[in-house]
Amino acid sequence: MDGRESWIEQNRANWDDRAALHEAAGYGIDALVVDRTRISGEVAQDRDRLGDLTGLDVIHLQCHLGTDTVSLARLGARRTVGVDLSPQSVNGARAIAARCGESIEYVESDVYRAREAAEGDFDLVYTSIGVLCWLPDVAGWARVVASLLRPGGRFLIRDDHPMLMAVGEDASDGLRLEQPYFQRDEPMTWDQQGSYIETPEGAPPMTHTRSHQWNHSIGEIITALLEDGLMLDSFEETPYSAWCPWPDLIEREGDRWRLRESPDRIALQYVITAHLPR
Repeated sequence: MDGRESWIEQNRANWDDRAALHEAAGYGIDALVVDRTRISGEVAQDRDRLGDLTGLDVIHLQCHLGTDTVSLARLGARRTVGVDLSPQSVNGARAIAARCGESIEYVESDVYRAREAAEGDFDLVYTSIGVLCWLPDVAGWARVVASLLRPGGRFLIRDDHPMLMAVGEDASDGLRLEQPYFQRDEPMTWDQQGSYIETPEGAPPMTHTRSHQWNHSIGEIITALLEDGLMLDSFEETPYSAWCPWPDLIEREGDRWRLRESPDRIALQYVITAHLPR
């Protein structure tokens, strides 16, 4: 097993633990089960960009527990497929979809093997929030996205901005650039308990605490998509984050977070839409 495969396997084990923790925390699952018209906040903020999915074939890459995948199905998709590398996530997603009354296909695969793992072509490839940082090679990712789309098919990604990823975790003395902005061969490696949500009392402990991440610049991401034949439709950077990276400097606005002072100093998130020409 080479270095890259080893890193992906360690991330797979780490996400198995995270999936168990997130299910124990609730993760907004019960609200989707109770209200069959409800969609997740992540999908809701891009509902206008997604448009009417009635009769379309949709694939969700790095779907985790599938709360966004359920939401895509509820926007009218004819066929909805979720792909994730973590078997614990995939099993959890299948159970959640059944509770929500949605017929969704879930496939266990890392992103780079998604073309071989998922049958058919798709009208929409969707991926959102905290996704690209787990992938070592953005060019290989873009090739998979393009290969999954049928001519005329669309692509949407919303994710943490690489500027956010480059800022250090300790912001007690202000924002400091400590991590690479551009993609590197070697990952940034972390060894820590917990996840990006508060650990609930009685949750199973994480036993696979080591994980690896890579940053990818905006230029690298857009160029990779263009080089694989996609045409850019829109690109937006926002001062809002889906989570709270620096508690001393950031405040909550509904389900979003932004810098307390001068929030226009840094982009925290971006969204790209593109399509594969007919």
